[in-house]
Amino acid sequence: MSAALTEILEKLKAERVAFGGDVSTLTDLDAVEDVRVKYLGRKGSISAYFKSMGTLAAEERPQLGGELNLLKEHIQQELDGLRSKFAGNGACDDSLQHDLTLPGTAHELGHRNPIMQVLDEVKAILATMGFDVATGPLVETAYYNFQALNFPADHPAMDLQDSLHLDHGLLLRTHTSPVQIRTMEKSQPPIRIIAPGRCFRKDTPDATHTPEFHQVEGLAIAEGISLAHLKGTLVAFARRLFGKQTKVRFRPSFFPFTEPSAEMDVYFDEKLGWLEILGSGMVDPNVLEGVGIDSEKYTGYAFGMGIERIAMLKYKIDDIRHFYENDIRFLNQF
Repeated sequence: MSAALTEILEKLKAERVAFGGDVSTLTDLDAVEDVRVKYLGRKGSISAYFKSMGTLAAEERPQLGGELNLLKEHIQQELDGLRSKFAGNGACDDSLQHDLTLPGTAHELGHRNPIMQVLDEVKAILATMGFDVATGPLVETAYYNFQALNFPADHPAMDLQDSLHLDHGLLLRTHTSPVQIRTMEKSQPPIRIIAPGRCFRKDTPDATHTPEFHQVEGLAIAEGISLAHLKGTLVAFARRLFGKQTKVRFRPSFFPFTEPSAEMDVYFDEKLGWLEILGSGMVDPNVLEGVGIDSEKYTGYAFGMGIERIAMLKYKIDDIRHFYENDIRFLNQF
């Protein structure tokens, strides 16, 4: 055995003794990790001995490698045992660490956001009325978001202050109405779809506004559809959603893509009174002709509602921002 190997083996004995002294004073998991880094880390003392093997003759290297592996295994086993001992911040002794009769750690589960609950409820109600679900892209062109929906060129919704515009003439859709246009382009009547999804507008967050929100819009196109069909559908929908005794009323309104247009109100109680829950109307003939549907032969109706607004009214929530704060105390109420 060379003098160099003898010297290294003596140093390894000293390392084992030093390690024993270090671990005898450990009291927590952080200290265990510090000792691991000191001895087994990339720049630790044991790693340095592995690098010194190149200074020995080839026939001596296996002996040193064996001794180093034994010491490394000893250090690792000691540290693993200490980790088990200190698990749980040392609140119980080692025997209790393995007591399977002790209660486990409870992990509180989250809860579905009321937006998603109401969205699913709306979709389920309308599905029973024969509406299929249609989807479309969140990033739209001005054509699908505005022009095909009969918006005049100077309509304020096209302004940068109201819509979130992107490069190359694109924008984040401000409503799910573009899905109606895309559906009518691909399909001939009869058409009966709802378009649920996220929408975006340049709103400053407050109690009733957020720049991101959810809508469900509906569209029905066929021969002989009248305003009576629209009213009957929406009255039935409201009474399924809010209760059989729900009172509703329709008020004249204006939307570029429907004519005539109406907003539907629901009476909640003496305090809230009548509140608008959706907009609706008969599809404007210009919209039908723009997608190649004969407006002399076919008529249709459309409607749209904000899901956050429905959820706020249904569950008496006073601030729309609660939906987006991810507070478990709020979510667990629903």
